[in-house]
Amino acid sequence: MNMIKQKLFGGMPYATFTFLLALYFTAIVNLPVYKALIGIFSQLETVKLGFVITIPLFFLACLNFLFSLFSWPKISKPFFIILLILSSMVSYAGFNYGVMFDYGMIANIIETDSSEASSYLSLYSAMWTLLMGVIPALLIYKLPIKPITNPITFITAKLVSMLISLVVVGLIAAVYYQDYASVGRNNSYLKKVIIPTQFIYSTIKYVKNTYFTTPQPYKQIGLDAKQSDAALAQAHTKPTLMIMVVGETARAQNYELNGYHRNTTPYTRELDMISFQDVTACGTATAVSVPCMFANMNRDNFERSQADNQDNLLDIMQRANVSQLWKENDGGDKSVAKNITKIEIDRSRKDEMCNGSTCYDMALLENIDKDIADLNGNRMITLHLIGSHGPTYYQRYPSNKAIFQPDCPRADIENCSQEQIINSYDNTILYTDYVISQMIEKLQQLNEQYNTALVYISDHGESLGENGTYLHGIPYRFAPEYQTKVPLMVWMSPSFQQTKNIDYTCLKQAASKTGTYSHDNIFHSMLGVMDVSTEEYQAELDIFSQCRDKFATEVAKYNN
Repeated sequence: MNMIKQKLFGGMPYATFTFLLALYFTAIVNLPVYKALIGIFSQLETVKLGFVITIPLFFLACLNFLFSLFSWPKISKPFFIILLILSSMVSYAGFNYGVMFDYGMIANIIETDSSEASSYLSLYSAMWTLLMGVIPALLIYKLPIKPITNPITFITAKLVSMLISLVVVGLIAAVYYQDYASVGRNNSYLKKVIIPTQFIYSTIKYVKNTYFTTPQPYKQIGLDAKQSDAALAQAHTKPTLMIMVVGETARAQNYELNGYHRNTTPYTRELDMISFQDVTACGTATAVSVPCMFANMNRDNFERSQADNQDNLLDIMQRANVSQLWKENDGGDKSVAKNITKIEIDRSRKDEMCNGSTCYDMALLENIDKDIADLNGNRMITLHLIGSHGPTYYQRYPSNKAIFQPDCPRADIENCSQEQIINSYDNTILYTDYVISQMIEKLQQLNEQYNTALVYISDHGESLGENGTYLHGIPYRFAPEYQTKVPLMVWMSPSFQQTKNIDYTCLKQAASKTGTYSHDNIFHSMLGVMDVSTEEYQAELDIFSQCRDKFATEVAKYNN
């Protein structure tokens, strides 16, 4: 009996401990991988049963090999406890929302503030993390590990375990290499779903680039920026007032003005707004899209580190003496407004606009008259909405704007029906439309003092359960159009159109073009419409220029 107790309670060998961890990660933590594979296999005409059976064995062998590299005295328990808890969170997001933890997603997570992060908390997510991560982590903490009495025996056992893992991988590859290669090549996103390899790699890369790489020297661009003589003269008589609205998580497909079957834009429908029908975002997460749309870079060559260390659209405009103000209601400007005046809505307050952690976007219009008056000359105010940020869509609109019912009044949207999720999301679009209409109404009231205009564009779209995918942030090459197509809407007062020589009818026609517009156009379009000239400006990327020269030419002919 004493011998049995000694066998059972004398401590678990490191090799056994590592193998059981690998088995747990293979069978339980990597549920998102199996969910993805089921979707892939359902689309294939035939799948070899032997190939399917070897997949868990392949994962087990690979993870056992990798975990063995970190299974050492003193570091094993703390390392795997932390890894297990983090992996359970990743598993929850991957399984329930289809989230992939690539470099961009890690950046988005780290730059998320506490208020935004809390919107992802729910009883379901807490229970998932508790059962999959915390409780197993406590078991690891309590588990006795057999002390190492003979280092040679310990190293030998580790090497044998790793060698067996390599042999298993080799045997599987020898028989089913073509199957693995075919599935992997045709579904390359799968590697981004595997836990914990992808999120660890992405995190290490982010930390290295952010904290252990020599910062790029700050680069000023557009040093020659200046407003046209006509714009400067106008600033003394009737200045230009541009409101740029940066939306959050609004997808183009759910806008009535873009052909959606629901009346989600009732407030702006009668305001003669122009809605561009086909606009592509620079990224699928705020941490990429917002800096990208304000940078003089296109999606193909965008680098966040470079964008953070050089002037952007707002800096160049400010250099040209276009007064700038940024008002923030989405938890952060992603370093875009670092050099201009910025006002952040206090989301900790509790009143009719805020609940202590988040505020409705109408809060951005508070003190707007003073904000406008405090600027000088031609001026631009950028409003950063919280818009349609999920998963707590229901917190983005007040009860009197909850038109589409039943909605989903909870954070764990995977436990709502798709009808409820879409209803909640459409309510956010409708409320954003209301906020924009109120902004335009304010601009109309100021028409005697200013030449007014408003441009609204969202940072990225959103998945609402299509193909089992929710939220956003999927790597761009794999992302559905629901995450990459965004609304772009423009309103201009008659005096603005006249002052800027813009043919509004021409612009409406231009808005119907497909495959033409993207976030790449914003930098140049805003410089152009505000009459700021600089060597950084490219007229071919200015969506307004195509309807200004034509109008000016026609006016000249008419006057002659």
